[in-house]
Amino acid sequence: MKKDAIVVIGAGAAGLMAAITAARAAPQVRVVAVDGAPRLGAKILIAGGGRCNVTHHVVTERDFHGSTPAAIRRVLRAFDVEAARRFFEAEGVPLKRESTGKLFPVSDRAQDVLQALLGAARRAGVELLHPYKVTAIRPDDVGGFEVDGPKGREAPAAATGTVTGGPAGLGASAVILAPGGRSVPKTGSDGSGYAMVSNLGLPLTPRIFPALVPLRLPDGHLVRALSGLATDVRLIVVSSSGRHLASVTGALLCTHQGVSGPAVLDVSRHWQAAMDDDAQSGVLVNWLPDVVAEDLDRRFQNHGARPIRRALAPPLPDRLADALCALAGVDPDEPGATLTRDARKRLVAVCTAWRLPVVGTRGFEVAEVTAGGVPLSALTAGLEARNRPGLFVCGELCDVDGRIGGFNFQWAWASGTVAGRAAAARVAAGTMEPVSG
Repeated sequence: MKKDAIVVIGAGAAGLMAAITAARAAPQVRVVAVDGAPRLGAKILIAGGGRCNVTHHVVTERDFHGSTPAAIRRVLRAFDVEAARRFFEAEGVPLKRESTGKLFPVSDRAQDVLQALLGAARRAGVELLHPYKVTAIRPDDVGGFEVDGPKGREAPAAATGTVTGGPAGLGASAVILAPGGRSVPKTGSDGSGYAMVSNLGLPLTPRIFPALVPLRLPDGHLVRALSGLATDVRLIVVSSSGRHLASVTGALLCTHQGVSGPAVLDVSRHWQAAMDDDAQSGVLVNWLPDVVAEDLDRRFQNHGARPIRRALAPPLPDRLADALCALAGVDPDEPGATLTRDARKRLVAVCTAWRLPVVGTRGFEVAEVTAGGVPLSALTAGLEARNRPGLFVCGELCDVDGRIGGFNFQWAWASGTVAGRAAAARVAAGTMEPVSG
């Protein structure tokens, strides 16, 4: 392969966008995207229940965690929500906004999103090599790279041309790393990218952990018996001293292993981060997010001869109201008028500030994204490694993770665009200096 080539490692959301952008920006440069996953674009296909939540109608740096907000903002501004909408509409995939603010394909088909990306890559002249499992990336003696892997194969019909790799692998002037993190490893995100960046001298955050992940409760816990029940809650991460560290309001879903749902997924990374600093941190649940403790206490006091469960259900489901009474040691059939002060206080506390007995998460196998990775401070504005010119990092491999609702896909589109644009500029210019993007 010619040494003026750009090799993109990973053909998921960020990798395909990086390859498309690079090929469009520098049509004279050979762009090759390689991917070792058993199925191309598997994460795109399973996202949003098979519909693919492409982005959100408003995305800012405040929707993300990890690296500094200023660094995240620079990347997001380079390819914003409107740019994402225009890109997919130009590729024949118009988007619709739902009441939650999420943007989905009008067709409700994730397959259409993947095919749009593959079609755009084909028309831009990207050569796709799949399956091709990269085993190592080695700097050569002329400022480029050798990408080691299995012998090249004929590219699928979705790609253009055929790439043939020999024993020395693929040669390139620039490499864009977009192999994903560790979430849902069955899709190909096996964490191999972290070894690649470490071997090339890039730093990683001290901890890499699953984010947007369900939480586990103890075996036999009462809440696990409510599997399938969903309700809106407010979740608060607190330190051992009681200081509020994070708060999320949204739906909670009881499962046979613990709790899930949008609010739980969003709060999971905050709980894990808090536990790193303070092992006595926890998550409090307000099952009545629009009700404060004092008002609920008055409601109980004024409930008269009616069963106390009726003060909770509605708005809570009957099964949940009974469960909360059980957790407080209160008979759900007891009249409000006869409830003792201590019993009333216990029930108020359970309803508005109950500590979830979290014993862990369900891990990378079901997490929607990975927290941690390469800090943006180690990269230029063009997402090029400061200490390794010609090496670019984008997507989930970066220390950037967003909340649920299409934000992580927007990061993939934006960071892939920035890396692809900067890599193309670097190779086209033939310079050894990092490109700002």
